[in-house]
Amino acid sequence: MRCEKAALRVWTLILMVKVTLAADCASGRFTDSGECCNLCPEGHGVAEECGQENTKCQPCQEGVTFSDGRSPCRACARCPPGIPETAPCSASQDTQCDCGPSFYLWREENSTAGLCAACSICGRGQGVVRSCGPLGNTVCQPCGPGTFSEERSGTKPCQPCSRCQENEVEIRPCQPNSDTLCMEKKLHILSRPADSDGPREFPRWQGHQEDEEGGEASPATRAPKITPQEEEGNNIIPVYVSVLAAVVLGLLLYVAYKCWTSCKQKQALAKARPAELGSAAEGEKLHSDSGVFLDSHSLQDSQPSKGSKRDSKLDTRLYLNVPPHRQEEVEQLLREGEGRSWRQLAAQLGYEPERVDVFGRGEDPVHTLLSHWAAQEGSTLGALCSALTRIDRADVASALTCPAQGSSVV
Repeated sequence: MRCEKAALRVWTLILMVKVTLAADCASGRFTDSGECCNLCPEGHGVAEECGQENTKCQPCQEGVTFSDGRSPCRACARCPPGIPETAPCSASQDTQCDCGPSFYLWREENSTAGLCAACSICGRGQGVVRSCGPLGNTVCQPCGPGTFSEERSGTKPCQPCSRCQENEVEIRPCQPNSDTLCMEKKLHILSRPADSDGPREFPRWQGHQEDEEGGEASPATRAPKITPQEEEGNNIIPVYVSVLAAVVLGLLLYVAYKCWTSCKQKQALAKARPAELGSAAEGEKLHSDSGVFLDSHSLQDSQPSKGSKRDSKLDTRLYLNVPPHRQEEVEQLLREGEGRSWRQLAAQLGYEPERVDVFGRGEDPVHTLLSHWAAQEGSTLGALCSALTRIDRADVASALTCPAQGSSVV
């Protein structure tokens, strides 16, 4: 029994020594004998983890492998095609690539091929330890005691908590996702009568200020007085109600104006092209922001023509309404040809070369291009088929079931 107590005291003493020396140990780890585990110098990787013996290190090969001293030597990464290299790989730092703002070089653990991926954002209750950039993705950590973060951000660290002033009282303490909430101490709703020195009584109605025998009520039972702050608050309520009524009236007038202009436009188009509107089949209905349903052919004719004369008779269906499996088939056809077809298509759709290069940095530039274009005004199947015909991709146009286009119209 005495031996067990002696052993327990020895282990307790060792534990206390470890806790005391933890602040002086850079790695924060100890061997089985209580010795502080060493960190490998820059350019050296961990060969054997710290355990019975101290950490064993090995040098990394310049331009081939690298390590920050906390992990084994890893193979250097390669920049994606078309992405310039800003700094070569060294024994202590991985290859740095210019992926652009809000992007960083990503790769799998054992792979050397890198990809430009979007930077992560720290959530509420987390702060940024390292911003996203050439050194890697955003590094977040939970906000510790005395700090908080109330918004999602990719650049802001945890902020120190506020303290209530002497004339304030703390209602809610600081939390990782919210700051301290304070309120003034002298915040009263009802004030006690000035001529009453006794305890505060419940408020009474003015009609019951006299007792049952008809005598005058005592000062302690009089109706409470309203403070100036409460009178000011009561005066603000009608102002709020008036502002709310004005906002509702403005919205109703806006909806009525949109309905009136839509009807006028539809009547003008009906007078201008009665024959075409009478013979054409009922088109696809589009729901505008005012709640009025308009004929898709009438809406297409009301917009100014952006192409040649033949574009006015193209398919006016929106590419956004194409079934998902049909969109995937179109994207797969455009990925063929070593990436030249989608860049030519982007140029025909009016995108600048700089914008096309930004699309090319993503993992699926074809899907990014068509998704961005489909969200714009005038993204019809007719416009897309016309652009595909100009770049000699009739196979993709046939996948969209486009109507046959004229070869040349003057």
